[in-house]
Amino acid sequence: MVHSEMVAEFTDSVPCGAPEGIDVGETAGALRLAPDGGQGIMSAIRVLVLEDSLIIAMEAEDILRLAGVENIDIVGSVEQARAAVTAETYDFALLDVNLGEGMSFGFARHLLDLGIPFGFVSGYSDTGDFPPDLQHIPLLVKPFDETAMRQFLLRLFPAVA
Repeated sequence: MVHSEMVAEFTDSVPCGAPEGIDVGETAGALRLAPDGGQGIMSAIRVLVLEDSLIIAMEAEDILRLAGVENIDIVGSVEQARAAVTAETYDFALLDVNLGEGMSFGFARHLLDLGIPFGFVSGYSDTGDFPPDLQHIPLLVKPFDETAMRQFLLRLFPAVA
């Protein structure tokens, strides 16, 4: 099997980011349907994703687009994230907890100071090891799918529900 055939076989089996009207499974478009029956659940225009794994960041990007987010900026380090929030205005952020180079808790506090809503993303489901002042922040557990992202966004923005 040549490389292009393997890519086609993989992309045909992965339900993420398919064009409107193409059914890629029973969860396709689940995020597009808002409680009001027509819009994406998000009215966010710009979202920051701090994630050191590009594959996970791209999955989050695909799902956020289905949710109605227009612009998603992906950064892989706290340094890049600090530069991003200095240069742009964000409606909310998704922060990977463990970035390899360290934890994102300091940057999370910076977002609190700036008034930018955020949630954590982690492979660990227990926030008991988080600093006490950040244990109340919504957590999206990896791996996640559209349904998990929707539930996470509804916890982050309960007024949408």
